[in-house]
Amino acid sequence: MFVNNSGYSSADNSSVESLFQFISPLAHRDPPSEDLQSVWPAVILLRAEDVPPEVLRQREVKWLEMLNHWDKWMAKRHKKVKLRCQKGIPPSLRGRAWLYLSGGKVKREQNPGKFQDAFWGLVQICEKYLPGYYSAGLEAIQLDGEILFALLRRVSPVAHRHLKKHKMEPILYMTEWFMCAFSRTLPWASVLRVWDMFFCDGVKIIFRVLELPVSERDIEKEHHTQLRRWKETNGELRCKSPPRMHGARAIMAAEPPSRQDLRQNPTIIVQSPLAPSYNPPPPQPRKEEEERSGHTGNEELTDPSPSDLAQPLVKDTALQGSSHSLSSTEHDTYL
Repeated sequence: MFVNNSGYSSADNSSVESLFQFISPLAHRDPPSEDLQSVWPAVILLRAEDVPPEVLRQREVKWLEMLNHWDKWMAKRHKKVKLRCQKGIPPSLRGRAWLYLSGGKVKREQNPGKFQDAFWGLVQICEKYLPGYYSAGLEAIQLDGEILFALLRRVSPVAHRHLKKHKMEPILYMTEWFMCAFSRTLPWASVLRVWDMFFCDGVKIIFRVLELPVSERDIEKEHHTQLRRWKETNGELRCKSPPRMHGARAIMAAEPPSRQDLRQNPTIIVQSPLAPSYNPPPPQPRKEEEERSGHTGNEELTDPSPSDLAQPLVKDTALQGSSHSLSSTEHDTYL
């Protein structure tokens, strides 16, 4: 036995290397099915090319439209939202999109002035996506490890027998993958793509990174099986976790947001350089103003003439409807 730098022990180096040879779909599986295309291109093949700027601008406009009408898109066109997550969320809008997908935007609006956006995203991960993962004893992640092992036995019996032969318990090799959602394992560009889909579809994406074709139903069915076995062996769970939410749609259905909670609030307001500068005169005492104008303040007021009406400060310009990254109604972005 040895302990590597990550703190995990195994029988020997060769068994760890063999683990990845057996568990990697490229070593023993055919090309991915259509159901797995959401994670295969970004994580397994790693052949994603730079998106042309004009395509990126078009995607930004589409995402801004979705965010402006988020409740309608999630209720009626969720498949389209999922498809756009699979293509990759534009970098300039990724932080905002993750907040909407996870339900962190609603939590932030319900707790105004408390903490930053990243905090509410973390709250949703811990309470909705991976409940109980970070509790004492790591009971929830141990259960998911048993789920992984059971699904591996069904999908790849060879890998299952190999791990069982070397007494490689799931907790030894899957803890960092699942607890960190592969953020410490994959290249950063791949991590972003995995998290795009993770916030959209939930924990099944973590299983699918390992090319296990599972659905929410598969995970929940196996969860009940492993939970029953856990209680027979170890008794009741010490930490009662809330039910796991499988993605953005489930979170929104469980806690329907109000339109006000979903309203976008620009964080950066940019004044147009075309607006004319106007410096209003300083206010004067009422008495001096009456003496200068010849009015005592008792005269009946009359309607102003059309020429006296204030003119708009900014006229319509060519900037409206342009092909810039953000639409004319949006001024902020998340890097």
